[in-house]
Amino acid sequence: MQDQSFIIKITILAIYVGILFLIGILASRRIKSMSDYYVGGKKMGFWAVAFSARATGESGWLLIGLTGMGAMAGYSGYWVVVGELLGVFVSWQFMAKRFKKRSDAFGAITIPDYLNSHFRSKTNTLRIISAAILVVFIVIYVTSQIDVTGVAFNSMLGIDYKLGALIGFLIVLAYIFIGGFVAAVWSDLFQGLLMFFGLVLLPIVVWFSMDHGAGVTAGLNAIDPTLTQVMGRSTDVWMNLFTILGFSMIGLGFLGSPQVYVRFMSINDEKEIDKGKWVATTFTLLTDAAAVTIGILARIYFTKEGQDPEAVLGNNGADVLSMVTEEFLPTILVAIFVAIVLSAIMSTIDSLLILASSAITRDFYQKIFRPDIKDESLTKISRIATVIMAFTALIIAMVMNYVSPDRQIFWVILFGWSGIAATFCPVIILTLFWKGYSEKGAIASMISGFAAVVLFNFVFKEIESIGQYFVAMDVLFPSFVVAMVVGFVVSKKYPPRAEAIKMIEEIDISNE
Repeated sequence: MQDQSFIIKITILAIYVGILFLIGILASRRIKSMSDYYVGGKKMGFWAVAFSARATGESGWLLIGLTGMGAMAGYSGYWVVVGELLGVFVSWQFMAKRFKKRSDAFGAITIPDYLNSHFRSKTNTLRIISAAILVVFIVIYVTSQIDVTGVAFNSMLGIDYKLGALIGFLIVLAYIFIGGFVAAVWSDLFQGLLMFFGLVLLPIVVWFSMDHGAGVTAGLNAIDPTLTQVMGRSTDVWMNLFTILGFSMIGLGFLGSPQVYVRFMSINDEKEIDKGKWVATTFTLLTDAAAVTIGILARIYFTKEGQDPEAVLGNNGADVLSMVTEEFLPTILVAIFVAIVLSAIMSTIDSLLILASSAITRDFYQKIFRPDIKDESLTKISRIATVIMAFTALIIAMVMNYVSPDRQIFWVILFGWSGIAATFCPVIILTLFWKGYSEKGAIASMISGFAAVVLFNFVFKEIESIGQYFVAMDVLFPSFVVAMVVGFVVSKKYPPRAEAIKMIEEIDISNE
């Protein structure tokens, strides 16, 4: 029976992989230039862009990390939903259209392209710094996604962690190697649909399958009354405040993260953004709320008062999804959920690898060392760069698994996410809404955001008296604030050139 179950799961997984390869082959027919490889020739529709932006933004932490956090945190875990919903809505409502207009006016196909053009930069300093930081944090982020792939294969299929990570890695590398950005977006649409329906329907199935007893609140209270405290589980008011900030400010990462904003570059028409906004916000609300709810229901069903939840549900609740699906779903649906988990992971890996490839090929090689080379000649180099970045991340993931077997997946993923967000989001926000922002201010924002992520993660969290509060808040919010403030101060001291301000004003007037 167990062998039959394994065969069914592998068969479903093979069908899923076959669909991804088909998408890659179809997408490859549209790759005729660097613009096609990195932004789909700026001809993508709103459905594809909205689902791709959300699938890329959520990653493996939505299914593995957020379900586990729901089990550990209880009702306070819904602050993540609030933060992400606000972040996604603000991004699409107030930033996306303005960013699309300006990036089109600049002819930009990468984020460093956009920044260099915005400031009318006369040197490559900003391009080099932004591209270098992108590569560093993308490798970290991709590493965490490969790590989750290995964990998912192990917990849901019983396949060895290393083999599972390698299989997932090779699958995603193959189809983006063939089809580039178009393959990534089309596959993200397919994978996003799987994630959406799987996550939204699962808690409904679990709810109707459970012995409801006195209800969810009573069930959590019977295990641990603090699980029903929306404002935090601690008796320390400051700890609760920092925890809520940590959960809700995760949404800051949607206000300018390159892997999300390159999708706004790719959309066919800025009018499509108004349609995509509602698709993206609905996706976020329903999937995030469902993920936390799955964790809460798992806590009620699988644990009892006095039990260590991590002993039952895995490190930081990492086994929640696999336990719930195995308990409540037939084998064929469990197999589909394996594909859904891989969808969440791969939809992020593909986008990040293409982004890293663009930083190396476009922003380093072409713009700095070979400005004379034509875009069409760079496709091969782009694919080589993609492979190098991917293998680097794979090696780091394997080392991390060996060195730290008890690592917490949720927080490893957030470190990579926070690094990218704290470095780029303040810069994107200030370029869009403040004409007084200068190139030197942007460089200062990036360097200080990058440094703050490292500082808060490895120094402040270790300080005996206050470290626990920074652990609860994590690094994104304070690093984001540091980057904003430093960028503002430096721009006041070294204002932008008049020609750069004039250019932005002309673009904005022509688009009104």
